[in-house]
Amino acid sequence: MILVAEVECILYNTHSLKDKRSVLKRIMNKLRKDFNIAITELDYHDLWQRTKFGIVTISTSHTHAEQIIHEVFRVIDEYSELERTITQVERI
Repeated sequence: MILVAEVECILYNTHSLKDKRSVLKRIMNKLRKDFNIAITELDYHDLWQRTKFGIVTISTSHTHAEQIIHEVFRVIDEYSELERTITQVERI
């Protein structure tokens, strides 16, 4: 089972693209390490207060893949530097 999520976020307290990259790098590295997922920034590369993550997980079970994705969302929501706004999940 493959689950793909697109997550749009607003970033707070970033005042440059360098600040944005620093925050995103820290978040993406933690998520990769903790959940063994693939994650990248899909859109809004030139905007320093907005981002869109692409997240993919693969599992033998649909339930397990959904649990992983929802745990990833929970961790993203814990970061005070950003707010998750639009989330789309698709099963492939």
